Amino acid sequence: MRVLRRMPAFLVIGLVQPVIWLLLFGQLFSSVVDLPGFTHAGGGFLEFLTPGVVMMTALFASAWAGTTYLQDIDRGVMDRMLTSPASRGAMMIATMTYQAIQTLIQSVIIVIIAVAAGARFLGGVAGVGITLLAAVLLTLTFSALSNAVALLTRQQATLIAISQFTTLPLMFLSSAVMDLGLAPGWVGGVADYNPVEWAVVAARDSMGTHTDWTTVWVHLGRLAMAALVMGLLSTRAFRTYRKQA
Repeated sequence: MRVLRRMPAFLVIGLVQPVIWLLLFGQLFSSVVDLPGFTHAGGGFLEFLTPGVVMMTALFASAWAGTTYLQDIDRGVMDRMLTSPASRGAMMIATMTYQAIQTLIQSVIIVIIAVAAGARFLGGVAGVGITLLAAVLLTLTFSALSNAVALLTRQQATLIAISQFTTLPLMFLSSAVMDLGLAPGWVGGVADYNPVEWAVVAARDSMGTHTDWTTVWVHLGRLAMAALVMGLLSTRAFRTYRKQA
């Protein structure tokens, strides 16, 4: 957290691409809501896109979380930490919490920019709060996965390849940027098992006019379970790392 405070440029750099998606694509595809089959036509495309951009930001940032562990491994910091009385769980939770706080700040900024650009979220403060919670849970899930990959592979190139292989398909196999009513049926079937889609659905439904709270809490529950499972599995990756040392 001290590093983040001393170098806030990391937050700004992470916002460049999401802001481009939000403002450029939000205007470029504004007429998409008029297409037959677009099931979220009640609001403008900017209102539709904002929850997706928030989750994309959380996904892309957390997918690179393991680079911190790789730096610690290269510098010998990881081995010193593992020979200390420090809890393995605490080490994992610390990096996950850092990523979650960073995502929280970026998500608030994205929502503010969307409102300044003309978006109106009828779900109010509660809807924004659910959106931030979904983004945090998504971040916890994928930052834990990234940390586990870093511990198991110890290779920057491998982490980059796996991150690229997972983030882009997960983004496009969800309703982050396009209504699934306009997508092939198989995409919707895959999206049902996609954590990114769970986060987007919970956020978008809570920020809309008529919120189905059962749907929101079910998807948040799935995200919370995924974050818990990935946190436990990534913590166990320390054992494999020690055996390979």
